[in-house]
Amino acid sequence: MLVKSILNRVQRHRGFVYGSSRWREQGKSTVLDIDIRPRDGSRPICSGCGRSAPGYDTMPARRFEFIPLWGIAVFFVYAMRRVDCPRCGVKVEKVPWAEGKNHLTTTYAWFLARWARRLSWKEVGEAFQTSWDNVFRSVKMAVAWGLAHRDLESVTAIGIDEIAWKKGHKYASSAESVGREQ
Repeated sequence: MLVKSILNRVQRHRGFVYGSSRWREQGKSTVLDIDIRPRDGSRPICSGCGRSAPGYDTMPARRFEFIPLWGIAVFFVYAMRRVDCPRCGVKVEKVPWAEGKNHLTTTYAWFLARWARRLSWKEVGEAFQTSWDNVFRSVKMAVAWGLAHRDLESVTAIGIDEIAWKKGHKYASSAESVGREQ
């Protein structure tokens, strides 16, 4: 089975196709580079307004870090297109696997954030051969998403209780929220 077939099964991107894959030496380890190219006839999406527009030109290829397969670092390699948007002017296209200028794929950022719930950030970075900073940014992205999507409609009251945990006046507080009866 080809790596391309596995990726098409688990990480399909509309308007893009996986190309060739090749091994590359990076320091003391070997990594897998997988080319991505736009599907024939697809138009780039403006990163400003989200509408499709004609292509302007192509930038140099960038690497986007993907989830390691079998302990092997995987990178998507893609030459971003610039878009000649009638509303926003010339912008770099929006790609479905990464946000903005982030070099981590969104899938990998969520993967790291989920592991960071179980292990320390340093251990996650070591286990998946990435930096502590990448883990930090992934957790920050997940927290921002959670804050933007939280629903406080059912919270009607917040109760706070204090308990003494040391001699003297040392207290610990615990908070609990109460939802509406449905």
